[in-house]
Formats: sequence, structure tokens, C-alpha cells
Amino acid sequence: MSNNSEEQWVSWMDELAEKDYVIIDDFISEELYRCIMTSFRSLEKEEKLRKAGIGALGEFKIEKEIRGDFIYWLDKDRDQIMAPFFELMEEVKEKLKRYCFISLSGSEFHLAKYPAGSFYHRHLDQFNNRNNRQITILIYQNDAWKKGDGGELRIFKEGEESVLVEPVARRLLLFKSDSVEHEVLTTNVTRYSLTGWLLRQPASLGYLLG
Repeated sequence: MSNNSEEQWVSWMDELAEKDYVIIDDFISEELYRCIMTSFRSLEKEEKLRKAGIGALGEFKIEKEIRGDFIYWLDKDRDQIMAPFFELMEEVKEKLKRYCFISLSGSEFHLAKYPAGSFYHRHLDQFNNRNNRQITILIYQNDAWKKGDGGELRIFKEGEESVLVEPVARRLLLFKSDSVEHEVLTTNVTRYSLTGWLLRQPASLGYLLG
């Protein structure tokens, strides 16, 4: 659980409702940050991160011209080291339900590693045959990130200037999955994040998705 006040949560949820996204710095603790990075290092060592693709089920395919990240889908029962993260996400889900009146009943999360030179072109976090993603969650894991390292996430807003989100450690980004187009700019260093989606109904296809 976080130590944030209800007043702070209300402010964040209001911003999400107004702008379709909200950026929250220092959202996770140093302890949780280290927990997530321990998982990353272990998965790297065991070579369990897999090349990400696009599309779902029969439409799934690897398109290195579109995205270049490597991912590992998290499972609450299997990845018990991540229990504090899953507890925190339950809190986020409850705040969204309470203050934004969003119907949420499921979630899916993966760890994502972008090697230097990789990117993810402009897209929307929905699929042709599956549209139950409601809120996208990104937690950045790059404690040494500095300007020039690249890997920023660009948010596109119709009729407005795009917004660049720097992938600095412990920063949380929430946005509406069905309306916020975005891209990951080419990264010049290895870039880490924990990415997930809160769903209208439980995920049954998550491990087949990019």
C-alpha cells in the first residue's frame, strides 16, 4: 500500500479524468524499485525475456520495424517476489473505481526491456478483436536516466502539442488505453519499465499478447 493521502489520490484522479493521463513522480518506494529490478536482473540472467510482438491470438506477429522490446508476463502466483507490486496495483484499481467510476475487474502486467536502438512506433493500446483494456500503467525503472538517453514516451493529443514523458526511475504514468495514442522514442541506452493494463474483465489471453 502507498502512503498517499485521499486528497492526493483525488487530485491525481481528477487530472486523469481531465487530461486522459497523469504523471506521478516518486510513486513507488525505493524498496519496491529494488524489488522490481531484482526480478529484471534475474530474468535477464535466466534469458526469460522474450521478443515482443503485436496483435492478439491469430493476429500476433513479431514486427521489429514497429517495436523492439523484450518482455516477461507477470503472474501473481508464480512471481511471488512481486507481491508488494500487486498489492499496490490493487490500491490503484480501487482508487480508479472509486473516484473515476471506471468498471475494472482484471489486470495484466509485464516487465519490458528496450535495448539500445529500440523503439515502439505510434499506437493505441487496443486490439481489433479485444478492447477491454481501460487504463494503461507504466512504472519506469531507470535510475541513471539523463537527457540524451532517449526512450521517452510521447503522448499525442488531438489539436494539442504532444507531451514527452521521460522514463525516470519510480515515475508512474497512467493513461486511458482506448484514447491515448503514444510511442516510445528510440532509446540510446537500455530502458526498463513495468507495463500493465487494468481491464473491464479478467484477462485470459494476456500471455499471447504483445
